[in-house]
Amino acid sequence: MKVLCGIYPHGSYEGEIIFSGETLQPGHIRDTERKGIAIIHQELALVKHLTVLENIFLGAEISRHGLLDYETMTLRCEKLLAQVNLAISPDTRVGDLGLGQQQLVEIAKALNKQVRLLILDEPTASLTEQETAILLNIIRDLQNHGIACIYISHKLNEVKAISDTICVIRDGQHIGTRNADGMSEDDIITMMVGRELTALYPSEAHSCGDEILRVENLTAWHPVNRHIKRVNDVSFSLRRGEILGIAGLVGAGRTEAVQCLFGVWPGRWQGKNLY
Repeated sequence: MKVLCGIYPHGSYEGEIIFSGETLQPGHIRDTERKGIAIIHQELALVKHLTVLENIFLGAEISRHGLLDYETMTLRCEKLLAQVNLAISPDTRVGDLGLGQQQLVEIAKALNKQVRLLILDEPTASLTEQETAILLNIIRDLQNHGIACIYISHKLNEVKAISDTICVIRDGQHIGTRNADGMSEDDIITMMVGRELTALYPSEAHSCGDEILRVENLTAWHPVNRHIKRVNDVSFSLRRGEILGIAGLVGAGRTEAVQCLFGVWPGRWQGKNLY
C-alpha cells in the first residue's frame, strides 16, 4: 500500500500502477493525492492539540486576499463532518475525541482531498464493536457514492461483511483474489496460512491455588481533569499459579488500573480490600 499511495517513490520497486486507465509513476505521496488516492494508516496522522478543522485543512488551507478564510473552511468542514455522520464542532480539539471519532475525522480529511480511492489499514484495531459498526456503515456509504476502498484487516468477519472482492497476500506473495460471496472465513484462513486448520489444541483443565490478590471497586480519576474517571468500579481476584489477563482497547484503563496497584498512578484513586 505504501507503493500505491506514493510513500515508496517510482523507481524503488518493479512493476507498474494503473489507476483509472492511467499509468502512475508517483515520486511523492502528494502525487497520488492529486490523483485522488488517500491512505489512512493504523496509527492515525492527526495532530492532537489542533482542532478538527485545523487537522482537515492542514496543508490544504483556503485563503482569501492573503488571509486564511476561516468562514469558508468552517462551512466546508461542517459538510465533511456531516458526510461521515460526525456531530461535533469543527473547533473541537482532536485530542478530546474518542478513537472512533478520530477515525472519522481522518476519513473527512481524505474526502476534502476529493478522494477516489481510499485505503484503510487495520482501521478497527482499537475500536469498540459499536464504533466499528459506524465505520463500516460510513465505508458502505462511500461505496454508494462511487469511492473505491481497499480495506486491510485481520478481522475476517469485517472483511466478509464489507468486501466485494477479497485478495489474500502471504509472505509478500499474491495468493489469490476471489469474489467475497463465494468465500467462507475458513476459505480465507486456508489461503492465509497455506493449509487447512484441522489440528487444534484442546483446552486443558488447570487447578489454581489459594487466592493471593483481590481488588474491589477500584476507581481512579484523571490527574488533571479530575471529574473524568479513567478506571471505574473494577474488581478482580488472582490465585496462586493463575495467569490473569487484563484486556481492553487503547484508553480503556488497563494501564491505569495496574499503576494504581503499584502506587504510581499520579491521580486520585480508591478501592477496598486490596491485598
